[in-house]
Amino acid sequence: MKIDPDSAADLSAQIAEAIRSAIVSGELNVDERLPSETELSDHFSVSRPTVREALKRLAAQSLIRTQRGATGGAFVNRIRYQDAYADQVTNATLLLSMNQISFDTACEARFALERACARLAAARRSADHLATMRAEIHRQSQPGLTDEAFCASDVTFHRALVDSAGNPVLSYQLAGAVEAMQPLMNMITFSARDRARIVALHTRIADGMEAQDDVAVSRGLSELEDETRALATSVFAARAAKP
Repeated sequence: MKIDPDSAADLSAQIAEAIRSAIVSGELNVDERLPSETELSDHFSVSRPTVREALKRLAAQSLIRTQRGATGGAFVNRIRYQDAYADQVTNATLLLSMNQISFDTACEARFALERACARLAAARRSADHLATMRAEIHRQSQPGLTDEAFCASDVTFHRALVDSAGNPVLSYQLAGAVEAMQPLMNMITFSARDRARIVALHTRIADGMEAQDDVAVSRGLSELEDETRALATSVFAARAAKP
């Protein structure tokens, strides 16, 4: 593990990256104890506070955990899908909310990813997944449902579709698309949305899932993408027309 002391980059960030690279490459294994702060300080020729800051960065990324006591120290963490999932959602939300990703780019990615799991989702869907989707369609049909509740139901519906694929890697990759991109897209389009149209498309998708017809599911998602893009275009045009 090496750093460049002459680099303008923050030393603690360099140390954190060096340790992270060692974890990713397998040089440091899961549950392995890292060298002590003193040992790392000597290894990198930096102060202990600098090492401590680097370890805080790694802990914030869930790459290491610390334990107290005689057998304590910093250990390489065993990352769970649940933790990685939450980080994926947070990062995607930040990128979108800071306007680092355009609406069209987010929309394209979100539906392309969801269509990619349509075949597995249609083949592997369970009765529980179908029940969740049908329940959300029923909820979305209620006239007194608030915009916030409709948007939350929308996310739950698509989360059920993604989870139907039964593949944790796909679920992780789609976390940002469904749980981050979709709510922010909903915030832009909800004022122009025809709920009956959305419910009809969701029903078509659920019917395809029940029939295990991945082509119908994919087609329904494509129509939903077209609907979303059209709504966004009308919203942006209306905003631009305001004095």
